[in-house]
Amino acid sequence: MLRVSRLSEQDHLSILCIGAHSDDIEIGCGGTISRLLREHPGSHVTWLVLSAEGERADEALNSAKSLLAEAADMKVLLKTFRDGYFPWEGVEIKGYLEELARDLQPDMIFTHRRSDLHQDHRTVGDLTWNQFRDHFILEYEIPKYDGDLTAPNFFVPLTEDEARSKIDHLMAAFPSQLNRDWYSAETFESVLRLRAIESRSPTGFAEAFHCRKVVL
Repeated sequence: MLRVSRLSEQDHLSILCIGAHSDDIEIGCGGTISRLLREHPGSHVTWLVLSAEGERADEALNSAKSLLAEAADMKVLLKTFRDGYFPWEGVEIKGYLEELARDLQPDMIFTHRRSDLHQDHRTVGDLTWNQFRDHFILEYEIPKYDGDLTAPNFFVPLTEDEARSKIDHLMAAFPSQLNRDWYSAETFESVLRLRAIESRSPTGFAEAFHCRKVVL
């Protein structure tokens, strides 16, 4: 497990980002990833989207390439597990993650929250912990109709430029989602503002995560 005190000492990191759908990682931790890549030049990122087909696959690939432009190395993995059916495709998803875990030992993992009410998100969160048992895992959050945002315990302040860049990226990179009533710049800014209040971020913006295990 990565000890948190080592984060600031490392010149580069190996980061694994896992999302069920094409925009999940960007919504949940896009600002934090951008900040880490600037603070730790030379970092490697593995970017896994488990359900991405057609237009959504194109969006996922283009978004990742743009967001990870400052990474020294990136690997973008797009899979085609059936959207909305992850609990019933769990055997295949688990097998894929087992295969991935054999070849990858990341310093940090960003994944879905295990208590997320979306069935795909929740399955991904559970299987991430199942396969990566000795790793530093941060579970990101995604606003949605279910109203399942809870009290996080790990915060990453973002500068105003980082926050605006995240929001602008989300609005530009995923045109297929713009017709959804919740997918708006106002939604994303409100979450960043709320988490800033909770963490007393001096910039007025922050991303938040659930961290179940951490070693100092």
